[in-house]
Amino acid sequence: MASRKGAKRPVDVPVEVLQQLNSGEIEAVNLSECLAVDFVTLMGHVVPELTSAAKSRIQPSNGITKRMLVAGELLLEHLGAEGFQRLASHPSDTVRGWAAYMVATIPDMTLIQRLDMIRPLAADNHFGVREWAWLALRSHIATQIRDAIRVMTVWLGESSPNLRRFAIESTRPRGVWCCHIQELKDNPEIGLPLLEPVRADASTYVQDSVANWLNDAAKSRPDWVQIICRRWQLESDTPETTRICTRALRSLRDSK
Repeated sequence: MASRKGAKRPVDVPVEVLQQLNSGEIEAVNLSECLAVDFVTLMGHVVPELTSAAKSRIQPSNGITKRMLVAGELLLEHLGAEGFQRLASHPSDTVRGWAAYMVATIPDMTLIQRLDMIRPLAADNHFGVREWAWLALRSHIATQIRDAIRVMTVWLGESSPNLRRFAIESTRPRGVWCCHIQELKDNPEIGLPLLEPVRADASTYVQDSVANWLNDAAKSRPDWVQIICRRWQLESDTPETTRICTRALRSLRDSK
């Protein structure tokens, strides 16, 4: 079952696979399976006493990020912060994603505390959990961007490319499925302490995130991105840096 490729569309997920996803027995193998999960059914398996509340508060018509947030709020209300570890180690990637949103909704936590708590999920082996980890904290990071950059420069020294990538992806000026960070759109140089250490990162996963960060910035500050890429290629004549800069400048090439 784990070796399956996954359906191309949520509606095409086989019934037997969907049943196991909704019971929390298996992880999704692609985005279509992630989107196919029935949150109410899954929550009924994970925390049966929340079935009724989940039915009334988790609306299928809402977007998935909204449903993730509501699920995190509901679980925090019922289990408290003490329930985080149970969910963060659950076999279901969706449930681990809910744990990330619990971190985002715990009151009276500093940004440093939230980042420390989210680390296991940021380093998770599952692609979906890693995305939920940074999406969950995006609003906190956006409103405290300078502090976030200062704190996460330490993450760039981690051996896990997943943690290095989190530091970059979570601070993208525009990003996807999330709020923009106007301060970085206007002044992308604020992000250089994060970008410089990974300008020749060995991991293509990290390289892609750095390139996307710069591509975001190029939409409002193309001049700055061009200068940075020229400098990087002079100072770091490596295949990794070349790959990053080529991808970073793609929107500028396409607009010509």
